[in-house]
Amino acid sequence: MGASSGPGQADPAAIGNAIGQPIGIVGGGQLAWMLAESARRHDVPLHVQTPGSQDPAVAIATSVVLAEVRDVAGTAELARRCQAISFENEWVDLDGLAPLEAGGVHFVPRLDALRPLVSKRSQREVLQRFNLPSPRWFPLEQLALQAQEPSDGRADGAADPGGAGGADRSGPSGSGVDPAGSAAGSTVDAVGVVPPRLPDGFGYPLMAKAASGGYDGRGTVLLRDTAELEALLERVTPAEWIVEEYVTFEQELAVVAARDSQGEVVVFPLVQTQQHGQVCDWVLAPLDASQALEQAVRNIAASLLTSLQYVGVLAIEFFYGPRGLLINELAPRTHNSGHYTIEACTVSQFDQQLRVVGGQPALEPDLVVPGALMVNLLGFENREVADPGADYASQREALAALPEAHLHWYGKGGSSIGRKLGHVTLLLRQGDPEARRQEAMERLAQVRQIWPLPPVPEP
Repeated sequence: MGASSGPGQADPAAIGNAIGQPIGIVGGGQLAWMLAESARRHDVPLHVQTPGSQDPAVAIATSVVLAEVRDVAGTAELARRCQAISFENEWVDLDGLAPLEAGGVHFVPRLDALRPLVSKRSQREVLQRFNLPSPRWFPLEQLALQAQEPSDGRADGAADPGGAGGADRSGPSGSGVDPAGSAAGSTVDAVGVVPPRLPDGFGYPLMAKAASGGYDGRGTVLLRDTAELEALLERVTPAEWIVEEYVTFEQELAVVAARDSQGEVVVFPLVQTQQHGQVCDWVLAPLDASQALEQAVRNIAASLLTSLQYVGVLAIEFFYGPRGLLINELAPRTHNSGHYTIEACTVSQFDQQLRVVGGQPALEPDLVVPGALMVNLLGFENREVADPGADYASQREALAALPEAHLHWYGKGGSSIGRKLGHVTLLLRQGDPEARRQEAMERLAQVRQIWPLPPVPEP
């Protein structure tokens, strides 16, 4: 992408002059790369901390601290080069960074606002505390502790820590959960060991999730019966996992929001996301949603950001179905579902991050086209390459030649099945929502002729 502004990009001078201070980012992957592109367009110095000299952001950052993202000494060096520091992802050493913040390093968001969002368990606890709608859940260690307790042959019901949070407490109607499964494993087996008994109201199937470190389907396990639950308990550390009810939904939705240091919250358009093998395949913006649904999403985003006193960009993923909106996951950063904003909005999610981290007011985003389809380019072969810039060259050339297509290639070293190697955003021109969706599916078919979907990995 060039230095001049294009469709949907905020005026470079306006952002650059407004910020006027160097910014640091912990991480050097594709999100940092796109932030660095925005920073370069707007003449904002951007310094990155990343362990790999070939990581995507390295080539265009103002300077690079070659250090692991959890290396506190590396972050201290980064702080010497900039006025404020943000994060590409949430896998950072918050306890290690606390002395830096106490010593005056300016993190955006602040560490105490970030802390409740760095694991799925603490996210669920936050949503429950703020009474925001999310799937019912319980910690896996609850069952592990139950199995260690002496038993007289009875399996007492466990407490339900996930009963709040806006989900239907009367039962798992519409959730894909079999109520009869809630008593599974309640009898003592032949050798006197009590199989784990699910908390009241829960039944199979269930979704088990690693509390931290999981992404793009990694760290999630579908549990269909007691045997699969027992196998999971054997092979993982239960304290590091949560278990959620299995939710039946009609669509997966997402929204990117931001809150600035003055407390103003802005929200990007609500979008639909489509998954392939638990990895985002495509994003359609905007969702053809009722005013009530859009307002509910805005209210959730504003309530969450304000309650946490969070300054920065945050993405919220939703399930939408028979029970309405349920929050699936929170991402305290820019997000895959917001990549379309680079070309389709007056200010992109990365422009917004620059502004907010730089202490400037967030800008209310607007679409500059009727809609956009963003398609992730997922690796469909396993291969190593000497020159990442030449990888999939023929496919990339064909994608870039499509009408109103904007190709972003991350320059990663090699391909593996399902790995995000880049994305292409196709601008849509139909004003009518149904016609626009049809247009989007026709454009998706064009992409598929060039870039096939990878096979779904075996579970």
